[in-house]
Amino acid sequence: QVQLVESGGGLVQAGDSLRLSCAASGRTFSTYPMGWLRQAPGKEREFVATIAWSGRSTSYADSVKGRFTISRDNTKNMVYLQMTTLKPEDTAVYYCARDRVAYGLGSSDGDSYDYWGQGTQVTVSS
Repeated sequence: QVQLVESGGGLVQAGDSLRLSCAASGRTFSTYPMGWLRQAPGKEREFVATIAWSGRSTSYADSVKGRFTISRDNTKNMVYLQMTTLKPEDTAVYYCARDRVAYGLGSSDGDSYDYWGQGTQVTVSS
């Protein structure tokens, strides 16, 4: 069983930075890609970023490219999302999730993720 617990969300102003963390349980954490996805009120869930099992490859949604950075520490079973130059449209609940494909690069398709955290709220005021 895999458990994912996000932290680090909060209320910030436009232009600020925030770092989200995701703590994962399970002995096989290091063999799976991980991702961050988000859902704003009244909107569909959307992909934000993903990182390969090795940490050597990352991919981002166009809307966050250049502003957000995903990283992982396999020795600590942790995944991070560093967010800079935040905008009001980044307001959403952010979810950490595990991609179901072991040793993969990670997917932008939310249906590829089989374990999800409870989410952490990020609110960016203008």
